[in-house]
Amino acid sequence: MKDINKTLIPGFDDMLAAHERIAPHIHRTPVLTSSYLNDLTGAELFFKCENFQKAGAFKVRGATNAVFGLPEGMLEKGVCTHSSGNHALSLSYAAGRRGIPCNVVMPRTAPQAKKDAVRGYGGTITECEPSTSSREAVFAEVQAKTEGDFVHPYNDPRVIAGQGTCSRELMEQTDGLDMVVAPIGGGGMISGTCLTLSTLAPEVQVIAAEPEQADDAYRSFKAGHIIADDAPETVADGLKVPLKELTWHFVSTHVTDILTASEEEIVDAMKLTWTRMKIVMEASCAVPLATILKNKDRFAGKRVGVIITGGNVDLDKLPWMAG
Repeated sequence: MKDINKTLIPGFDDMLAAHERIAPHIHRTPVLTSSYLNDLTGAELFFKCENFQKAGAFKVRGATNAVFGLPEGMLEKGVCTHSSGNHALSLSYAAGRRGIPCNVVMPRTAPQAKKDAVRGYGGTITECEPSTSSREAVFAEVQAKTEGDFVHPYNDPRVIAGQGTCSRELMEQTDGLDMVVAPIGGGGMISGTCLTLSTLAPEVQVIAAEPEQADDAYRSFKAGHIIADDAPETVADGLKVPLKELTWHFVSTHVTDILTASEEEIVDAMKLTWTRMKIVMEASCAVPLATILKNKDRFAGKRVGVIITGGNVDLDKLPWMAG
């Protein structure tokens, strides 16, 4: 890792070490294709299905790297974090595999399916209000009480190195790509993608996809500095958090562009994927396809990797259900 302004920046070797460390605890997820979606978009799409991952989301990669990288002397007090869902349940999964405590702060509005998963993996939940300020304030109290090692959902070099293993697999599973599109919230997956591809395949463009109603990364990208929203409202619940200094480093240095989609476009893309590919995926994961459908000329004739980041859905509250 490199030290830039006292912030550890993970490198390609850190990603390789992470992949070896986490291999016994994760799935090498499949890459699926759809001739229908290829015809609809005019592109050749390769879907990296992290919805089939352990704990149901890509975040288990970074969480497991952090947990299994902890030295023996730090195990007794375990780990702690704040998360809207997938990082919380992924860290709980990893902590359970290593037999250490895990305390998480989650918004009271987080999907019940994700809360149930955290508890199912042995994690302890403290609820907060659905805003970044409330989340961080409540977390400070929890960490002071438990003294667990803080594994940030995305602004952590161990986490980013772990997330970078996903695009390494994607490149190994496809015969060359022109672009990779992934959702962006806090930027952990995008940062890991940038980390890996900037060395492994620097010719591949990295495109981030974001909801219009939570477009702080898009506005940050255009302004050249971080613009943080406190409590945006979007159906893509995993993409409400702002960029931090570590993820901003990767976004500002390596991302080609950030594209946005409306709430209706996101839900339509989610429903389309469920219908045509027969896979369960979250609204947050539909944002890349939504932006591809919205910007067909940008992707036409290209080989495009699309990272489906998770499948932890509350089946009683699907966004196209009435009421």
